[in-house]
Amino acid sequence: MVKGNILVVDDEKNQRETLGRFLRKRGFDIFLADGVKEAVSIVEGNSIDLIISDYKMQDGCGLHVLEQVKSINPSIEVVIITAYGKMETAIDVLKKGAYDYLIKPINLEELLLLIGKIFEKRNLIKENRELRERLEQSHKFEHLITNTPEMENVINMVGRAALTNSTILIRGESGTGKEVFARAIYLSSKRSENAFMVVNCSAFNENLLESELFGHEKGAFTGAVENRIGRFEEADKGTLFLDEIGDISLAVQIKLLRVIQFGEFSRVGSNRLIKTDVRIICATNRNLEEMIKEKTFREDFYYRINVIPVNLPPLRERKSDIPLLVANFLEKIARKNNQNEVKISDEALDLLVKYNFPGNVRELENIIERAVVLSRDGFIVSGDLPLTIKNREESSILDPDDFQHSFPEKVKEFERRIVEAALLKTANNKSAAARLLQISERHIRSIMSRLF
Repeated sequence: MVKGNILVVDDEKNQRETLGRFLRKRGFDIFLADGVKEAVSIVEGNSIDLIISDYKMQDGCGLHVLEQVKSINPSIEVVIITAYGKMETAIDVLKKGAYDYLIKPINLEELLLLIGKIFEKRNLIKENRELRERLEQSHKFEHLITNTPEMENVINMVGRAALTNSTILIRGESGTGKEVFARAIYLSSKRSENAFMVVNCSAFNENLLESELFGHEKGAFTGAVENRIGRFEEADKGTLFLDEIGDISLAVQIKLLRVIQFGEFSRVGSNRLIKTDVRIICATNRNLEEMIKEKTFREDFYYRINVIPVNLPPLRERKSDIPLLVANFLEKIARKNNQNEVKISDEALDLLVKYNFPGNVRELENIIERAVVLSRDGFIVSGDLPLTIKNREESSILDPDDFQHSFPEKVKEFERRIVEAALLKTANNKSAAARLLQISERHIRSIMSRLF
């Protein structure tokens, strides 16, 4: 039988210790908790594979354990033990995501068979993760990787929309993969043989954005020394991706509205109308509805670009995708650096799953690339990950009220975190990180060799 970490939750001391001893003798690493609160604390601080929880306890019930644990790490399996054999209770337990339930008194042989099935399943998933990624094309939309129903629904909807010419608005937090989705739509569309142009609207002021989009005539403004075609002309018969659409001015919104409505525009400095056939995909992380109320975004333009809305959930709401994404990034980064296969420990992966990733998928990719660079012998351990994703106890060293660590230790830790932040910001580019910190590359490499 495959072994692993099991947490037993029961407010009756004799029962939890008896069950704990029985499982420990059979080779499992056992954790014990007397209720919901202690169980959640153990899960937050340890790598747990399976939870066996009593249904009725003093500070809550097994369903509370189930719900809170699944919000921390959806991959942890939970078995509920109940003295109540009611069908309604069993159905409720299974609906909430429990792997199974057992009726008291526990048949220990039945329990061992159930545990065996759970760990064999987990081990099979772990061993075949990369193979599954290659074979299960239903979980991918080009380069999009997921196994969550919410994301699969989005992918299926977008896959149908890709075959049309309708305007699409992709919404989501920074780092959720809006441009990746836009490219996937383009590659799956009837326009995939033609151009795909990207314009980051936040990178230009109003005048420069007009010129970027529509082009300009010679002499249209200072510095316009020759005619220039814009992205709409370059993308004719293809696809134009307008990123950060919420950052454009009202004046440019009016001109874009005309392009969408009539398929025509004029260059800056010219009255001649130019016809264009372009499929437009927009993206934003801003609240456009609030901007409409504040009169900073046109309502008619909003309805023109929001024909097919696509809402990308943040990574913290689809944590079961993290192991798949990690495996994909490890393969991608190893291939990029001409390295052999890179693996990650269960403890390190567990820490990643528990982290909320404010920077979403982009932050995860940067963390994995940094970990690959810092890892030894092609194996990532928890020590290779940034301290920002570790538990609170490890992060308390910089607490002003913490006097368990010496002043030199605190200084070293502060120095290390500054460098970590710069490396994450620059996707592990040491030269760029050194410039960001206004130190030499030699200095940053010296710090890394001393502290990492």
